[in-house]
Amino acid sequence: MDTQNITLSLPKAILMKVKVIAVQQQISVSGLLTRELQRLVRQEEAYGHAHRRHMQLLDRASDLGTNGEIKTSRDELHERR
Repeated sequence: MDTQNITLSLPKAILMKVKVIAVQQQISVSGLLTRELQRLVRQEEAYGHAHRRHMQLLDRASDLGTNGEIKTSRDELHERR
């Protein structure tokens, strides 16, 4: 895997905590951040995939007799008695 260096600015208090976590997990700060960013990317990709899949399901959903039109107003649906 090709890598590229970046400059990252963090509050000192956060950086100290990140260093402690990295030591506890026996990994470098760079390795820790890489792993967490990879997790974030996978999560976003999974969300995008799920969203596309659900939109496709909605596109193929049954009409239920409305022909895609809502003929009842919101007020009619939520009429209070």
